[in-house]
Amino acid sequence: MSDAMNDTVLIVDDSLTVRMDLVEAFQAAAFHTLSSATAADARRILGTTEVAVVVLDVLLPDGDGVELLKEIRASALNSRAAVLMLSSEAEVRDRVRALTTGADEYVGKPYDTSYVIAKARELLRARPGEPSSEQATILVIDDSMTFRAELQAALERAGYLVLTAQSGEEGLRIAGDRRPSAVVVDGVLPGIDGPTVIRRMRLDVALRAVPCLLLTASEDRSAELKALDAGADAFVRKSDDTDELLAKLAVALRGSSAPTGQTVSLLGPRTVLAVDDSTTYLNAVADSLREEGYAVILAHSGEEALELLAVQSVDCVLMDLVMPGMGGQEACRRIKAAPIVRDIPLILLTAVDERAAMLEGLGAGADDYIPKSSEFAVLKARVRAQLRRKQFEQENRRVRDQLLRRELEAAEARAARELAETRADLIMELEHKNRELEAFSYSVSHDLRAPLRTIDGFSSALLEDQIERLDADGKRHLQYVRAAAQRMGELIDDLLELSRVGRAELQRAPVDLSALARDVVLQLQRREPEREVEIVVQPGLDAHADPGLVKIVLENLIGNAWKFTRKVIRARIEIGQESSADASAFFVRDNGAGFAMSYADKLFRPFQRLHTEAEFPGTGIGLATIQRIIDRHGGKAWAHGEIDRGASFYFTLSRKAATRR
Repeated sequence: MSDAMNDTVLIVDDSLTVRMDLVEAFQAAAFHTLSSATAADARRILGTTEVAVVVLDVLLPDGDGVELLKEIRASALNSRAAVLMLSSEAEVRDRVRALTTGADEYVGKPYDTSYVIAKARELLRARPGEPSSEQATILVIDDSMTFRAELQAALERAGYLVLTAQSGEEGLRIAGDRRPSAVVVDGVLPGIDGPTVIRRMRLDVALRAVPCLLLTASEDRSAELKALDAGADAFVRKSDDTDELLAKLAVALRGSSAPTGQTVSLLGPRTVLAVDDSTTYLNAVADSLREEGYAVILAHSGEEALELLAVQSVDCVLMDLVMPGMGGQEACRRIKAAPIVRDIPLILLTAVDERAAMLEGLGAGADDYIPKSSEFAVLKARVRAQLRRKQFEQENRRVRDQLLRRELEAAEARAARELAETRADLIMELEHKNRELEAFSYSVSHDLRAPLRTIDGFSSALLEDQIERLDADGKRHLQYVRAAAQRMGELIDDLLELSRVGRAELQRAPVDLSALARDVVLQLQRREPEREVEIVVQPGLDAHADPGLVKIVLENLIGNAWKFTRKVIRARIEIGQESSADASAFFVRDNGAGFAMSYADKLFRPFQRLHTEAEFPGTGIGLATIQRIIDRHGGKAWAHGEIDRGASFYFTLSRKAATRR
């Protein structure tokens, strides 16, 4: 455990034997331990001390362990603690109640201390934000206490963190629990030997990449070949210098890939659900599996099995074929039909040695089928095989998911690159078309202006020189011709202006909108000095925008306000800024002709006119030009009005660069 994380375990059980056993085991595993015999004492400890793990008995002399669990989950200090409920297997209801209340695991008595500790470490590893140590951890497996101590001292001097085990079985459990950086294992051990330990690790997806060094006291030259054939990364004789072992270990560590920790080891804490109506056979199976380090949950019917699977995850199910109530085949069908539990390996057990029964069981979805026997070696081997198959499937699924994610990321990158290239090509083509359109526009405007000037000039000359020869209708018709020519010229100018503001490069700079507005007002007053209009310009109207384009906005908006207040006795125009919780907007407001709000959405479209030409002359291009400029600044424009009560035009100017339109 890292010094940076909380490693305190609280053991709450009224049995002194259980408390002493678990305290000793957790202390040997480098945990800091606290213990309590009552719920009241546990509450006192939990109220002042933050713990990482709580091992909690269901039945306490002064209270219910599940009720204490509720208090733990509701507390501010220890709500995130991993809680392992510890109690008798007799009552399925207790297990279901504890797990639905918030327990992380439920361990039945009799328990295996190595399983409890391994499960506690697994739950702590699963907590988000747990720090990890970068110090390499070496597991030494040797039955000689003297040699283990000497090798541990040498490895610790070299800067390694060392774990030790005196048998192959113990070493495999520690490897599955602690995920060491490398393993040094003696070839000859009580129980399973060193080559078998290495083979077991190579069959475990989570541990197969861990470097393994095989030790031997034998001088037989074939020993090295046997070691390498077993899957060892290096072979070291015990008679060799320790420096040689350290050198080979360093080479093996350099060539290994760091474990991801995403795959659960086969040698880690595993839970098996055994279901049988025979209590005698069920207990015999449980004892045999516990010898292999499994935690075993017992159920006596198919109904109980389904109830347990709804609240607790298990790694394998052993199910009797023939039981009162719901039989094994029906329970198997229901389990395999549920998406959450269908991938759990399920082995059917039966005393009926018939081929038809086997085919029916496999047809119901079972993963394996085993005749009942008092010899459990085959049963344990089949369980290991099913767990290994599930682990391979999970690892393959994880690898496929990684490949699919990488393919998706690569496809997204290709699509983004192609989109960027397409956008670049379109921009180049658009710029080319804009240049062509600009040249065409100016060419057409020149060609249109020439005959318009001719029409305007001759109609003006006729009105001046032939005024006495023309009757009233002739004069009026000639005036219509000249007015139309002049309006056509204005329309051409406005369309060219609209085109220009859409192509011109934005040159953002600090702009004093108050000063610009006053300049526009001064020009209007010089043009019509006889008009009396109250003008209010708020001071301090600042923006970051293109000065030339913003001036066009103000010329159009203030010009419209000047025009549409022409028939008002006491005309008033205000230029300012309003702020709200959402945004701040500039405005130009007047008390003139106004407009109906039903037309508000159409105002900024080209050639939209809300009043007749005779009332208020214009081309209908000005507001469209404003919309184009505001869009290019990343802002927005809108208006509010009321007929004969005036209008208010608002606009914003974003500081962010906008997409060119």
